[in-house]
Amino acid sequence: MRIAVLSGAGISAESGVPTFRDDKNGLWARFDPYELSSTRGWAEHPERVWAWYLWRHHLVQRVQPNDGHRAVAAWGNHPGVTDVAVITQNVDNLHERAGSAAVHHLHGSLFEFRCDSCGSRYTGPLQDVDEPTLELTPPVCALCAGLIRPSIVWFGEPLPERPWQAAVDAVSIADVLVVVGTSGLVYPAAGLPDIALSRGAVVIEVNPEATPLSGTATVTIRESASTALPTLLERLPVLLGG
Repeated sequence: MRIAVLSGAGISAESGVPTFRDDKNGLWARFDPYELSSTRGWAEHPERVWAWYLWRHHLVQRVQPNDGHRAVAAWGNHPGVTDVAVITQNVDNLHERAGSAAVHHLHGSLFEFRCDSCGSRYTGPLQDVDEPTLELTPPVCALCAGLIRPSIVWFGEPLPERPWQAAVDAVSIADVLVVVGTSGLVYPAAGLPDIALSRGAVVIEVNPEATPLSGTATVTIRESASTALPTLLERLPVLLGG
């Protein structure tokens, strides 16, 4: 059995990684998400955008994978499972830290940086950020003096071609697609379950809340990732009526 997993913010929230909208009263509550997650926001306020992402970079380093992440990583050792591919909309590294090997980041990573001008990879030092800070000066590229930015897909930018094609390939051959912790609203990732369904694959939604996928998924489980995923494969025959 080949399994593909499409994960979203819900699985990481259980580890303590807040989504932007979780910060109701903090420093960043006054800002529109678009202002901090768009090419326009970066062009107008690079110090503010850099401070936001650098804080999240350090925040993720302080949290740990949860039982949901660890369950997905362990599925590769389950009898009858031949392949597990993880497709994530998250920009953290919790799947990798839990032990998953094949992880395709559709929206980039908080742990990769590049020059905004020449595109060269940046591996130099980063400021320490223990608390949210409104503005920080981004590092400068040693090759062209351009500003260093996080390798995140912002509003107004296309998905990286290689991870996207890997995601489509994984869904196209999967026998089971598990969609966990995602709203089903952000395209093109939200269209991946349709590819699996069109092939007759089993699509299992794991989400405490209803989403646009709920009406078409083969099975919907109204549980959190850390509750549902550790026993999902054992429950699969019952869930599918076998």
